[in-house]
Amino acid sequence: MLKPETAALVLAPMEGITDAPMRALQGASGAFSFAVSEFLRVAGDPIPAKVFLKDVPELRFGGVTPTGMPVQLQLLGGDANRMAQSAVAACQAGARAVDINFGCPAKTVNRHDGGASLLKHPARIREIVAAVRDAVPVGIPVSAKLRLGWDSIDCIHVNAEMAAEGGASWLTIHARTRVQGYAPPVFWPHIGEVRRALGLPIVANGDIWNLDDFHRCQDETGCRHFMIGRGALANPALPRLIARELGLLATEQSVCPWRDRDWIPLLESLINYTDLYGDKRPYVNVLRFKQWLKLARNYGQFRHFDAIKETRTLSEFFDRLTTAIASSNTHETLSVLV
Repeated sequence: MLKPETAALVLAPMEGITDAPMRALQGASGAFSFAVSEFLRVAGDPIPAKVFLKDVPELRFGGVTPTGMPVQLQLLGGDANRMAQSAVAACQAGARAVDINFGCPAKTVNRHDGGASLLKHPARIREIVAAVRDAVPVGIPVSAKLRLGWDSIDCIHVNAEMAAEGGASWLTIHARTRVQGYAPPVFWPHIGEVRRALGLPIVANGDIWNLDDFHRCQDETGCRHFMIGRGALANPALPRLIARELGLLATEQSVCPWRDRDWIPLLESLINYTDLYGDKRPYVNVLRFKQWLKLARNYGQFRHFDAIKETRTLSEFFDRLTTAIASSNTHETLSVLV
């Protein structure tokens, strides 16, 4: 998956958002080196192979999306033995790489010995990574995703060292603590400190919303590998802009500025991928659209959320969005003429 000598842009896992249809859509841009699946939680029993095939359907097709983007499977849990058994089943189902989630800040997850709660127990991070590493075939990379700490940014050093000692092939580090959640600021320099100390490939993650953010993150971390999630959805042009900066796209490939009307074909494509995976419930698409566009309003330049937020059907959604975009374009044209 991740090659230390080669730059990479990774699509972040976002629970309930970057599912298989969204991964297929994002993969069509050609910007991402690979995606990480939404986490599969290992609770009372190890996860059987059939569950992996259901929740990460790309495993049925060589671990890639219909648009050719590789997908790494992510596990979350606190029991080393069950995590190891689940990882073996994941490989039997077709997983080509396994990531372990030590970063999820969700309270429900943290109350049940998962995600960022493990950041308070460095030795257990090493134990879990080592158990998974020892259980899966040698050729299957095992990585770990961390935050800087539970409530202290300095904890990243010991936790990252424990993950490395456990045998992680690379680490992804979100530059906040669990207590911060997604509140600013991010502390990118700490990622750079870990990279220099461990000599391990590090994927930098957190608050890359535009090219200026990317360049600052690049300068402050010294990383060649980056993960974006909310930024990619808020600004659909951003992945290609970053990929071009990283040399993943030919420099002569132009990336056009994002326009309001570009949302419509993008959303229509998401419907097609949703249908491809067998979910033909129209209301699911409407709910997914609202979730995505609310994020694009809050963190990007999408201006028409109020027009679509009460819609219930696909036809109503697209009618209102088309009308809102047309009205906005007319207003802008008149403003220029005046």
